[in-house]
Amino acid sequence: MEKINNAVKQQPILKIRNLVKCFGNREILKSISFDVSHGDVICIIGASGSGKSTLLRCINLLETPTSGEIIHDERNIVEEYDRLTLYRTKVGMVFQQFNLFNNLTVLENCMVGLVKVLKQDKQTAKQTAIKFLEKVGMAAYINAKPHQLSGGQKQRVAIARALAIQPQVLLMDEPTSALDTQMVGEVLAVMRELAKEGLTMLIVTHEIAFAREVASRIIYVEDGVIVEDSTPDVIFNHPNDPRTKAFLSRVSN
Repeated sequence: MEKINNAVKQQPILKIRNLVKCFGNREILKSISFDVSHGDVICIIGASGSGKSTLLRCINLLETPTSGEIIHDERNIVEEYDRLTLYRTKVGMVFQQFNLFNNLTVLENCMVGLVKVLKQDKQTAKQTAIKFLEKVGMAAYINAKPHQLSGGQKQRVAIARALAIQPQVLLMDEPTSALDTQMVGEVLAVMRELAKEGLTMLIVTHEIAFAREVASRIIYVEDGVIVEDSTPDVIFNHPNDPRTKAFLSRVSN
């Protein structure tokens, strides 16, 4: 029985297979394939326009893949849109622009998914929301509206909202790109802590130093293809593809 349990545990949470995304005649993603396993912290790096954010949006089905498979729980989610709401409770997402509801308080923003999607009663949802707001250092702001918060605070609330659903995987699409330097530090500190705790994350980021420090794997994407998928040591110290080396040389200068 122990062997069976270990085998199940080692199964990837997500299997991305031959994912293609076209906008008109333009092919943005070109047969992307990789797995996301328990405890992975995968940072996706690459130049602007390389397809990184489109990849994350396809994985969360915010964009419909042109072809390919996204396997979760041994089912191809691309073909089972009736399971999409349930799937998104397992594969959460944090956006560049926070996407908070401006008419709701911080607490209400973190409760809404728990009540509307998971059908928790309001008291249970409140306790859960406060727990995760405390985790990101935002419990003191539960009655504030988003317009009263800094960008870094908004993003920490957005992370708490995503965590409150308790997803198996957290997708983060450039979570620091809209922030100034000080606010970037606030958000990266939260993300470092989540990585230490073993949360499975797939992060699109331009924060190369952060990726080198925190990631268990780095995926380098160029022109809609995965050029290299390896450990930080290989990617940053011994890249196998000259395109990876050229990109890292550009961003380090």
